[in-house]
Amino acid sequence: MAGKKRTSRQARHQAVTGWAFALPFFLLFIVVFMAPIAVSVYKAFYKLQAGGGLYGGGEPTNQFVGFQNFVDAASNPGFWTGMLHVIAFGAFQIPIMILGALALALLLDSFLIRRPGPWRLLFFLPYAVPGLIAAIMWGYMYIPEISPFAGNLPQLDGHPFFLAPSTILFSMANMTTWTFMGYNMLIFLAALQSIPHDLYEAARIDGATGWQITTKIKIPMVRGAALLAVLLSIIGTIQLFNEPTVLRSIATWIPADYTPMTLTYDTLYQLSGGHGPASATSILMALIAGVLAVVYFLAQRKVD
Repeated sequence: MAGKKRTSRQARHQAVTGWAFALPFFLLFIVVFMAPIAVSVYKAFYKLQAGGGLYGGGEPTNQFVGFQNFVDAASNPGFWTGMLHVIAFGAFQIPIMILGALALALLLDSFLIRRPGPWRLLFFLPYAVPGLIAAIMWGYMYIPEISPFAGNLPQLDGHPFFLAPSTILFSMANMTTWTFMGYNMLIFLAALQSIPHDLYEAARIDGATGWQITTKIKIPMVRGAALLAVLLSIIGTIQLFNEPTVLRSIATWIPADYTPMTLTYDTLYQLSGGHGPASATSILMALIAGVLAVVYFLAQRKVD
């Protein structure tokens, strides 16, 4: 009986110790993550409107408008045009980035690379460059007057080749792929290095070639990592902001509502209405990103 009490006391002590160590994380999680979401949801139901009754003229005040901000955001043609832009962007950019990241991870995991450490750092290095700095850097390389290669390309519809309406999405996709391919490579590389090497040895004993080991063992066993990488990419694509914002300064034809994020920024800082309309637009974006991620997840499970 005394032994059970001692065990129960030790279990409680371990539980309290564990929660005490986890407490700083939970506090930061609530303050940094949950609190801003709660504030954004709260403000989405309010809108800054002029006071003074029927004739206005008073000080603007935040007034409760219910779901009106959401209705306005959902009925805004510019929002859905921006969504079409990011969907087209993701349909082109995500497969290229994921396949490129997988190829780099397979290369680093193969016998062809004797010292993978420096190469891993080199491939990952673009992700260490802040997104805004990377966008500015590529933006300069798209300007024909100062670019080492863009000046030799023809104009399209009166615009520089990389800044024309028909190629601007590809230019943004190049910037994003350069930044995030190394990050996704590490996701695949971690999955590859967790595969038991006994499987490789058994396959070689059975006469499998290196190509067969790669296609029949390695690639099928990193499908979970591929799912994670694609889900993160879908969420990131909906939030496309740095690239169009920087390119708008050199390609002035790009409208403020070219992506949902630029529309949200413009709604917050350029138009009246306060934080409410921008919060409603951002929440609507989050819901769409969640729906797309769930659809992809369910489709992937059905394929499996």
